[in-house]
Amino acid sequence: MIKESFVLSRRLKTEILRTDLCVAGGGLAGVCAAITAARAGIRVVLVQDRPVLGGNASSEVRLWTLGATSHMGNNNRWAREGGLINELLTENLYRNPEGNALLFDALLFEKATAESNLTLLLNTAVFDASKSADDRIESVKAFNSQNSTHYEIFAPLFLDASGDGILGFLSGAAFRIGQEARDEFGELYAPENPSSDLLGHTVYFTSKDTGQPVKFIPPANALDMDEVRKIRRYRGFDSTSQACNFWWLEYGGHLDTVHQSEDIKQELWRVVYGVWNYIKNSGKFPDAETMTLEWVGTVPGKRESRRFEGETMMIQQDIIEQREHPDAVSFGGWAIDHHPVGGLYSKDSGCTQWHSKGVFQIPYRALYSRNIENLFLGGRLISASHIAFGSTRVMATCAHTGQATGIAAAQCIRDGLNPRDLLEPARMEALQQELLREGQYIPGKKFQWLETPRVSASSTCVVDRFAPDGPKQKLTHAQAVMLPVQPGSLPEITYRLDVAESTTLRAELRVSSRPDNHTPNVTLETIELSLDAGNEQSVILNFKKKIETKCYAFVCLMPNPAVSVQLSKERRTGILTVYQKFDEKVAKTPAQTPPGNSGIDSFEFWIPQRRPDGQNPAIELNPPLECFAPKNVSNGWNRPVRQVNAWVADPADSAPVLTLEWDAPQTISRIDLFFDGDYDHPMETVLWGHPEREVPFCVKQYRVLDGDGNVQAEVQDNHQAQNTIRLESPVITDRLRLENLQTGTPVPPAIFEVRCY
Repeated sequence: MIKESFVLSRRLKTEILRTDLCVAGGGLAGVCAAITAARAGIRVVLVQDRPVLGGNASSEVRLWTLGATSHMGNNNRWAREGGLINELLTENLYRNPEGNALLFDALLFEKATAESNLTLLLNTAVFDASKSADDRIESVKAFNSQNSTHYEIFAPLFLDASGDGILGFLSGAAFRIGQEARDEFGELYAPENPSSDLLGHTVYFTSKDTGQPVKFIPPANALDMDEVRKIRRYRGFDSTSQACNFWWLEYGGHLDTVHQSEDIKQELWRVVYGVWNYIKNSGKFPDAETMTLEWVGTVPGKRESRRFEGETMMIQQDIIEQREHPDAVSFGGWAIDHHPVGGLYSKDSGCTQWHSKGVFQIPYRALYSRNIENLFLGGRLISASHIAFGSTRVMATCAHTGQATGIAAAQCIRDGLNPRDLLEPARMEALQQELLREGQYIPGKKFQWLETPRVSASSTCVVDRFAPDGPKQKLTHAQAVMLPVQPGSLPEITYRLDVAESTTLRAELRVSSRPDNHTPNVTLETIELSLDAGNEQSVILNFKKKIETKCYAFVCLMPNPAVSVQLSKERRTGILTVYQKFDEKVAKTPAQTPPGNSGIDSFEFWIPQRRPDGQNPAIELNPPLECFAPKNVSNGWNRPVRQVNAWVADPADSAPVLTLEWDAPQTISRIDLFFDGDYDHPMETVLWGHPEREVPFCVKQYRVLDGDGNVQAEVQDNHQAQNTIRLESPVITDRLRLENLQTGTPVPPAIFEVRCY
């Protein structure tokens, strides 16, 4: 028992923490930065003001995690983010294909608390910062309302990934709120004059069917029926939509999204309960009689507030023109996605999304403050103009960029540096190579071997045909099979077609104007084929135009309702079929047609189908494509870029073996294996269910042996794209052998990279 007498005052318990890196903010950017830094060997304190990790991806908000893949609705093929965020997305798919937000919370908590170098402070809000010099933070103060404890955290490095930028604000770092004028950065899509307009907040809700009638009496402050009808899209309400399908219930862009956030949330609660009252009691949704509200967000999903100034600011041209940066450490690919300031009450469309033709680099200079020498920037507050922020703000991009700051912080601690010091070319090269080693994807940057091995295999797949064992598909939309080709002539390609009536079929050979893009905006050749009626016809395409550089060629069949294409159930790494159509979640038409003089490109969308659909046409190729050579596993790329960049075993090889050999013995303590995790799959984290737990291309089991036949690793139930094997003691060998490679599916095993250190 504790009894205390009266005293004049008391002080709260205070804990002093000393660490290498203090991260403010536990959204995906902060989580990925903190875990990546901890794994890189430095001590990290992660301060999160909410009871769970994940930010907008958590169960408190329930927005699905997305980035460059854009729901597979743009032309960014194989563009899912790499490194830790890919590990998290893949693990969530395996454990949680139904998209339960609570399970994603649990996964993030598990991964953070598994790191011995990481101290996690939940329910803890940063409220003050102390500086040892005008441009240097010494410590931050934070308070946990659940355990009534003050924390003072001292560190040489800090990362602000808090969304609203509490640490940058308190430390005096330069920031911006609003929209830049067109002439500041030459952004043609920007407004003529600067503006305070912002993107607003959203509160989501979910419902469930109870199987019996449920009466709903709205709270007194809910919007009434007439107010609901003032919402521009009220006719689009239905009783089955859930959570982030209501992303457009947005409010507050005309207000102070930092200091008026509570007011905005309360207005959104009025909206949510008013909308549900409309669904339940307007009489327009009889199927809602047995439904009830299951959950309403208590925390609004925030989109925009402060943006902090780094050494450079990303702008529209960086995204649309895909500008290259010598200090690139991450990438993006979401559209420039902006919303009307009036939100749900606006007469304008709920959003405008303008895509680039491919992914774009994110420079390191945008990831630290130009004023505070030891402050990294992470998440939506990185150094970007309002226009560029429309793309960089999405969570998978934020997470991937957070990983870059985590590794950068580790390098700074190891070498006694400040963030800016890593711009020195040799240090930047070292940072980029360490990021690539951890699975980060940096467009245009490949992993450099110190000594490249010779690679051989028991078999290699050649692409001579896709068996005609799938359904038949009417040529309603133009379709294109993407083939990885070398300079020179294209193979002769034979399709199997059903033709309902005499017709002319147009086929086109296309490529992208940039070989590393997947927007087929250059037509090299067109063939017109006169076809008679008849089923199972063999139709040969023999293009004469030569390919000038290694790239993906798009063999296009243009729309013709009289023609049906025989499909195949066979799948191969790095070969897929796309369709000239659009996904209404990220586009409004099959071709992007931006306003004139906006600095945004016009082009067509060619997008794939999701599994279990997404079959390739049953084609034959003569001569076969030889694109899966064993040497690909040491070429430095761990995903398709211009080529497949993978070794794939022959489907008939029941016991595939891959062997790496060096001229001199190597001392190896770590082996990284990069399998095919299907980087085209967005792996949305919540709400969006997926038909599979494991990617069918991924190697499920394997064994690694050294040159003496000793087993160094054996795995039976893998589902991750990157496997890192840390040997208990280094092995000295001139040979590594991978055997017993199996996917557990009809898809033959594929390996992008085998890296040894």
